[in-house]
Amino acid sequence: MSPTKEAPAKARKRAENLRSQIAHHDHRYYVLDDPEIADPEYDDLLRELRELEEKHPDLLSPDSPTQRVGGEPLDKFKRVEHAEPMLSLANARDEDELRAWAKRVERQLERLDIEGREIRYVTEPKVDGLAISLTYENGTLTRGATRGDGRIGEEVTHNLRTMRSIPLSIEDAPELVEVRGEVYLPLKGFARINEQRAQEGEATFANPRNAAAGTIRQLDPSIAASRPLSIWCYGVAALRGWEPESHSETLDWLRDRGFRVNDDVRVLKGDDEVVERCHWWEDRRDSLDFEIDGVVVKVDDRGLQRELGVAGREPRWAVAWKFAPSTAQTKLKEIVWNVGRTGHLLPFAMLEPVHVSGVTVSTATLHNEEDLERKDVREGDEVVVMRAGDVIPQVVSPIIQRRKGRRLRKPRPPKECPLCGTKTVKPGDGVFTICPNRTGCPGQQFQHVKHFRGALEIEGLGEKNAFRFLEEGVISDAADIYDLTVERVTELEGFGEISAKNLIEEIEGSKRKPFSRVLYALGIPGIGFVNAESLAEHFGTMDALLAAQPEDIERAEGIGPVLAAQIYEELSEERVRRLVERLRKAGLRMELDASERRQEGGPLDGKTLVITGTLPNLSREEATRVIRRAGGKVVNSVSKNTDYLVAGDSPGSKLAKAEELETEIIDEAKLQKLTGEKGAPKRGAPPRGRV
Repeated sequence: MSPTKEAPAKARKRAENLRSQIAHHDHRYYVLDDPEIADPEYDDLLRELRELEEKHPDLLSPDSPTQRVGGEPLDKFKRVEHAEPMLSLANARDEDELRAWAKRVERQLERLDIEGREIRYVTEPKVDGLAISLTYENGTLTRGATRGDGRIGEEVTHNLRTMRSIPLSIEDAPELVEVRGEVYLPLKGFARINEQRAQEGEATFANPRNAAAGTIRQLDPSIAASRPLSIWCYGVAALRGWEPESHSETLDWLRDRGFRVNDDVRVLKGDDEVVERCHWWEDRRDSLDFEIDGVVVKVDDRGLQRELGVAGREPRWAVAWKFAPSTAQTKLKEIVWNVGRTGHLLPFAMLEPVHVSGVTVSTATLHNEEDLERKDVREGDEVVVMRAGDVIPQVVSPIIQRRKGRRLRKPRPPKECPLCGTKTVKPGDGVFTICPNRTGCPGQQFQHVKHFRGALEIEGLGEKNAFRFLEEGVISDAADIYDLTVERVTELEGFGEISAKNLIEEIEGSKRKPFSRVLYALGIPGIGFVNAESLAEHFGTMDALLAAQPEDIERAEGIGPVLAAQIYEELSEERVRRLVERLRKAGLRMELDASERRQEGGPLDGKTLVITGTLPNLSREEATRVIRRAGGKVVNSVSKNTDYLVAGDSPGSKLAKAEELETEIIDEAKLQKLTGEKGAPKRGAPPRGRV
């Protein structure tokens, strides 16, 4: 057999250039979340490199990006010994235990006669994933392994190579370096995988950590390649040819060489700063797209780490502040149906009580009929429950493997409304089963009043009081709120003169809310906050909107023909018109103030923007008005016509869509710079959350 012909210098140079470009774009996309080119352009680079390597096999190398996906499945895992043990961490369950650990560190250093050296700590999120080690020899990834028992792990290089967030080679590298990190599955990816497995009748994963571990421990690398795994790197172990002085220096070195290191890692002085930072992580835990179960605190100085040493299998120089788990498993006893504001029947789960994120949970949302069908959740299932912050707990997925042959019936929406007994209907092209009793269903009445008082910020009329006022006949709909008097409210048990006066003052104050807010408060399907602003801007007055035909409504920004027809039909109903007239007589605003109209010739004139997530200083309403005052338009969804996406915390799916379309993404500070307006205190906003 003749030897392989060596590739010409031009082909070799081009292959090196392509690898460099692809590595650069992988880093921009998978590490920095800031891509510079579109997917088709990236695919062209990869395709050209693959063709070059096929034509000239001697160009192929283990660190080529073409080697990330594919390869034959392994017969079994190879057991490997770690050059340095992957240690466990001691836990601190609360603030007192964390401070006690810090005191032990100080006393230990005093006993070692190490005085006068300031102790600095590094805080990092404790990612709930699979710990792995990555060994690089002369800059090339040669081995990836699981933690195993800390001394012996399993080699999983074939799967780790498929992850584009892991560099296959690094520049300016020592002779040997072992990088350690946590492989995890983003929460959105976890939900998608579980839904797909449930639809296909396969066992679902109990939590993201199990999903990540189950993926990395597959013999077939194509499975890992098909799942959106990622990694956060948190340190190095075995080293030859380099010795950093501190842990923070190590993290900077990793970040500079393309490894994913969390941007919110901090170097701190003293246990007060550490405790404050741990609480900061706990407060924002639910806004992350990956699970963390605590905060890791480490002594920064590597020299002090060596002096402190190890006790058993735990380093004395590190500790983990542990959070309460955000997911749990329990039994779904019953699926109950509630009625939404527009008559949609919505399922929720009655659970065997379970402790999640520090509270006991016995009910959880199942979102809607379509979601229930997609997840294949059934009464009697063992289910995964997740609680995020103050949001209602939700059922993530069933644990199908625990059905053990039991035949559990698929849930079906009731044939009669559970609150008023009216026969339910399901339109032929509809997703929801509906209670058609729009005026007499107590469930719909309550949901409408609840939405109305929230939209107009009548805080004293909270959910409990709204329900009570309806149940006791004090009010029968939203317009009745404006007939309340101090004397009538004082007659009710639990209300004194001061609380009654406060409620009436809030009700009076709601009359000063802008026309768009009143329009939003009507609760008409399809008129959310942004569409209410658009319709108010387009028509100017309630009378003009009520007189409009579907084709007129369609001309408003962001309103399509289907939605225009739906809005027209709703506004034509006598019950809606009666409500509008009663609110008009009560003194609510029914026209747009001149100062609220979009200004032509402003810095955003002709630009279309979408707002998503929670901004640090501006409410969505205030941000919308800032944009309108600058001449811009605000719409609900991202499209190719969107000029900017204004993104805050927890941006949701709109951010992914904007990235896909290469829409420019800006924050609140950039918005203020574009418009020339400074931030304002949060005020006048509908309930905060994802837009």
